[in-house]
Amino acid sequence: MTTTSRHSPHWLLPEHCRLEDLLEVLADRTRPGDYPHATRLERDVVVYDMTGLDGIRHDAAARRDLLAELARALSDGPGIVVFEHAFTAGTVDRVTAAFEGMIAEQRSAGMQSGDHFGKPGANDRVWNALEKLAVTDPEAFVDYYANDVVALAATAWLGPSYQVTSQVNVVNPGGAGQTVHRDYHLGFQSDEVCARYPSHVHALSQVLTLQGAVAHCDMPVESGPTLYLPHSQKYAHGYVAYQRPEFQAYFVEHHVQLPLAKGDAVFFNPALFHAAGSNHSRDTRRMANLLQISSAFGRAMESVDRQRVVEAVFPPLVAARAGRLTGAEVANVVAASAEGYAFPTNLDRDQPIGGLAPPSQADVVLAALADGTSADELHRRLEAQAEARRTH
Repeated sequence: MTTTSRHSPHWLLPEHCRLEDLLEVLADRTRPGDYPHATRLERDVVVYDMTGLDGIRHDAAARRDLLAELARALSDGPGIVVFEHAFTAGTVDRVTAAFEGMIAEQRSAGMQSGDHFGKPGANDRVWNALEKLAVTDPEAFVDYYANDVVALAATAWLGPSYQVTSQVNVVNPGGAGQTVHRDYHLGFQSDEVCARYPSHVHALSQVLTLQGAVAHCDMPVESGPTLYLPHSQKYAHGYVAYQRPEFQAYFVEHHVQLPLAKGDAVFFNPALFHAAGSNHSRDTRRMANLLQISSAFGRAMESVDRQRVVEAVFPPLVAARAGRLTGAEVANVVAASAEGYAFPTNLDRDQPIGGLAPPSQADVVLAALADGTSADELHRRLEAQAEARRTH
């Protein structure tokens, strides 16, 4: 799937990123013959008109062929597919009304939801819109997520038993867009953190999630629909390269931007270089429901109460740190006992501060060790963190 650099290193380091290697990858072109069910190619992006695919979607053998075709597009192809007429206008409008109510409620409460890659205040953002929609208007939720296009794209990339999450993003007229990035998991880490993961994990990160967006209004180009760089998901160093200025400059000059109509849906490989565009329109509040769909396999086999483990081992760990254990050995104990990953969390309350991800439980424990925190104070901090992560 991913094209490595000419050196094929085990470690993908920022200092090894070369723009010419990305350009070599981008020399690939999308071939119409690879996508027989597509309506057309538009600027190297595969486009499907869902009004003409009903027979194929409901025939088991034909559906398997279509799933394989979509998987090729997301992996070895341009990394992005567009589905026109994916949702009916009535279904979208009812859910839009629910989302608008959530945004109004956030504003009245003085909440300002942040965005990982955009300037604060440029967007209206509703985190965990999936749960909030289910509670606010369960009938609308049922009609919306009964949609077969979501299931088709998710199954093609992830297989069955996937997990759906949703975030609403509204870029208002005059609102600034995002900087180019890749998405969750490694896309939400700094290049320094990404460089600690071996190259096969960079490839694995792509197949753990699928990114999608449903257009909740017509999105002409001037309103700033998402910018893409087709085929860029195949550049091995992408997670450690996208924050470098030469790569960002190239993206600004060479991205692809497609208009969408209300009810259209787009799905893309999370490693595709992309960014929400700036809204240059006068009166379009560009609303998209961002779908982040995760593999069923992104979980451990056993349930472990990590906080219970951490609090049990903290006193002897403090004692050992003062005597027989090195700093590296202490870190090994924390890695084996605490939750080392910041996600999933409640991004309304547990927002990233000074980075792309909030502190993990392991970060809290390491900070407590560093500042001589008591076991009682560690318990208070862990309880506060756990409370911030709850959705209600």
